[in-house]
Amino acid sequence: MTSATRQPETPAATVPPRLIATDLDGTLLRDDKSVSARTVAALAAAEEAGIEVFFVTGRPARWMDVVSDHVHGHGLAICGNGAAVVDLHGGPGTHRFVKVRELARENALDAVRLLRDAAPGTVYAVEQTYGFYQEPAYPKLHMEVPDLLAPAEKLLAPDAPGAGEPVLKILAYHPELDPDTFLTLARLAVGDRATITRSSPSALLEISGPGVSKASTLALCCAERGISHEEVVAFGDMPNDVEMLTWAGRSYAMGNAHPDVVAAASGRTVANNEDGVAVVIEQILADRS
Repeated sequence: MTSATRQPETPAATVPPRLIATDLDGTLLRDDKSVSARTVAALAAAEEAGIEVFFVTGRPARWMDVVSDHVHGHGLAICGNGAAVVDLHGGPGTHRFVKVRELARENALDAVRLLRDAAPGTVYAVEQTYGFYQEPAYPKLHMEVPDLLAPAEKLLAPDAPGAGEPVLKILAYHPELDPDTFLTLARLAVGDRATITRSSPSALLEISGPGVSKASTLALCCAERGISHEEVVAFGDMPNDVEMLTWAGRSYAMGNAHPDVVAAASGRTVANNEDGVAVVIEQILADRS
């Protein structure tokens, strides 16, 4: 792990950044889920300097209260690993979905079936735009009460409660498998029917629509703003950040990052508990001045 007193390992800057894209858990947030005063100040300074800040997270919109005060003028965040772009103005419970990239129920059912065959013992939850549903055996990983308990096949049926509401992703948990082994197995089993990644230290997979990722949705948001990938600086720590870090012109793996993230990023910074994102933003602004 890099010492907090050292400068980040910085890739050569060829284009001035116009947008900062940062993951939350394990990246911007400290382990206690707080945003440090130093990080708050760095985010505000970036926005004041004309650099947009986008939060790009696997979290659902209803878990964004921890950073909703820091979205500044645009008010937007990318949630659910790219499944939704959400306007957080108005605070928790009043967010508006600006863009939804849903997982078709047919694809979700295929993924459930194939993964049940490949990894017996897998249990599921279903994340929709406003609802959360799970199987009875799915563990209480999310500190919330599900709207319904039923087998995944019933939760995803055409006549299921919430059937008119888009599915953002399904969550697959295995009580025994190694997390990376489970991810590799699932990707082989499901193929191109869905995008599969993970952000948890446990064997918990996140399954989204084909082609849906943090990177692909961030690219759409940047294209709408006339921002190229060379003008993006990205931060992350887990496998669900790999595509975004590869896509961005400059990218940083946190000091606490998964090995795949370190391999994907063009630079490294210190750990989340040492305000690694703020360290880089401060350096970017110092270089500009």
